[in-house]
Amino acid sequence: MTAIQPPRRWHRCRAAGLIGFGLCVAFSLCVVQPAQAAEYVLKFGHLANQHNVWHRAALRFKERVEADSGGRIEVRVYPSDQLGGELDMINSIQLGIADMTITGESLQNWAPKAALMAAPYAFRDREQLRRAVEGEVGEEIGAQINQRTGLIPLTWLERGPRELTANRPISHPDDLRGIRLRVPNVPLFVATWQALGARPTPMAFSEVFTSLQQSTIEGQENPLDLIESGSLFEVQSHVSLTHHVRGWIYVVIGQRQLERMPEELQRVVREAADEMQRYHAELFEQDQQRLDQTLRERGMVFVEVDQEAFAEQAREAVLGALDEEQRALFEKIQAL
Repeated sequence: MTAIQPPRRWHRCRAAGLIGFGLCVAFSLCVVQPAQAAEYVLKFGHLANQHNVWHRAALRFKERVEADSGGRIEVRVYPSDQLGGELDMINSIQLGIADMTITGESLQNWAPKAALMAAPYAFRDREQLRRAVEGEVGEEIGAQINQRTGLIPLTWLERGPRELTANRPISHPDDLRGIRLRVPNVPLFVATWQALGARPTPMAFSEVFTSLQQSTIEGQENPLDLIESGSLFEVQSHVSLTHHVRGWIYVVIGQRQLERMPEELQRVVREAADEMQRYHAELFEQDQQRLDQTLRERGMVFVEVDQEAFAEQAREAVLGALDEEQRALFEKIQAL
């Protein structure tokens, strides 16, 4: 008797079923065997945008930590205030909601010595700044930050010096008489520019362009990167190289967050922070040169100033705005 053969359609269905079953098994294996998750996750938020050298340096930190920890630590970087502003980030780290940020003189709200991170005419040049940050002055400031906030400064990043812009050259304090000058709402800055002969007007940076355009104010002071990003070259013709504030900013991590890791991973984080500092230093040099060239190409005239005259005239006002502890640290910096 001839065996009855199943129709060809049955063979096709059976084959399709086996293939489908195989795919389901393969998919199931993928689902039940995920990539190994990191043991620790660091949420790193900061205020700079994705093009800023701070963010690029933060990405280098992420790359090094994840590679050198063998994937045991994951770093999630959130630029542009995605996790909140500078003070919000500090509070979030203290509460354990976030882990790391980049912050500066705002820390004086807790640690008064941090005011020296942006005190007018505290530093003569970049070398003096480096010696201060990496020496006893930096140790004092860092220790107080840690004691008062529970944050550990992992490394420091240099900031571009603050310069003065106006629609005329200003090379001596005498040229400032009566000029309506926008300043941040910082009492130390207000006192300094009053002593220099200007009429300082505290104002949010977001209002500066329009106020200059409408001649509500006649000048302002900021680092070159903010002069560029704020398009102030469209409403100001001159940059006077006052260098009146040289300063730095810290990359900080919550002490509890760092110390919950084993020592070998803490070492990975600290070494990656050192690499971040070196990488940022390279980017910073390149960016300062680019900013200088770009603003000149935009038509701004750069003016050399009598920096000693500015510093001397501002000194009494700066010291008068500091408390006894801050003055002692200021004098220690001056002696370097």
